[in-house]
Order: sequence, then structure tokens, then C-alpha cells
Amino acid sequence: MDNNAKESKHITPSLMGEGRGRGLFPGSFDPFTLGHADIVERSLRLFGEVIVAVGYNERKAGWLPVEERVRALTELYRDEPRVRVVSYSGLTIELAGQLGATAIIRGVRNSQDFLYEEQQAEVNRRLSGVDTIFLPTRPELACISSSMVRELAHFGRDIVPFLPQGLRYR
Repeated sequence: MDNNAKESKHITPSLMGEGRGRGLFPGSFDPFTLGHADIVERSLRLFGEVIVAVGYNERKAGWLPVEERVRALTELYRDEPRVRVVSYSGLTIELAGQLGATAIIRGVRNSQDFLYEEQQAEVNRRLSGVDTIFLPTRPELACISSSMVRELAHFGRDIVPFLPQGLRYR
């Protein structure tokens, strides 16, 4: 066995398969889209638990109330015991520490997303030592964003094709 294979074998148990860490997937999720759901699904292959953290800023009104986002996501993942949904305000890195997250999970759709997220990841790492895992969005989902879905809804268009099956907002 070559050195790369040994190294890979050593690293694999800590992240892959059943997963041993706790990943924190923060966002406003206003609304939660197919792209977000894909990141959660793929994160479950890397972590033993994925915490979907619905962030809010009390000074900014969201499209959907934070309580409704949390309720809908909790219902969506009710049959997946390894997904927990919480809400928070404040710094994501503080929440990561409070919850014992081993990594922050971020989905990136394009190079602009990556440049922004890379800066955030470096600041978070410097403040806490917690790394960020970047998962590229699948190409067929890269055009979907929460802001695009809100815009379609504003103009009375059907947004169901852009939301995970089973997600129900009131």
C-alpha cells in the first residue's frame, strides 16, 4: 500500500461513513431550497449529526418568520434523527462552540460564493480553530437561490419546483 492510501485510510474513519463529527450548516434559509436540502443530504455522509442553524437578524425582517422556517424544517427532517434544527442570532462561530460543532458546512454555487465564504471561513478558523467544509452545489441546482425563489413568489409564480418535496410553509 502506498503512502497516499495509508493516509487516506487514516483520515477516512473520522469523517466518512457513519460520521463522527457534528457539522453546523448555518444560513437564513428564507426559504430553504433544493440546493440547501442537497447540502444537508451530502453532509450526512460526512458527519454523524448535521445541525441546520436558521440564523436571523432582529433588525431585519425576513420573508418568512424564523419560527416558521424552524417549524417547517423540523417537520421536513422529522424522520432523520441525525438532523437537528435550531435558530440563532449572533456570530455563527459562537453557536458552533456552544453546540460542539466539529466543522461549519457551506454550500457554494459559484466562484463569487466561494470568495465570500473563504474569507468568512478564515476568520472563523482564526477565532475558534473550527474549519469550514465547502460543498459545491450540483450543477443542476446552481441556479437556485433563496432570493430567486422569493422574487418568483413576489410575482405570483409557482415556487414548489425549487423547494424540497415535503417542505410545507404555512
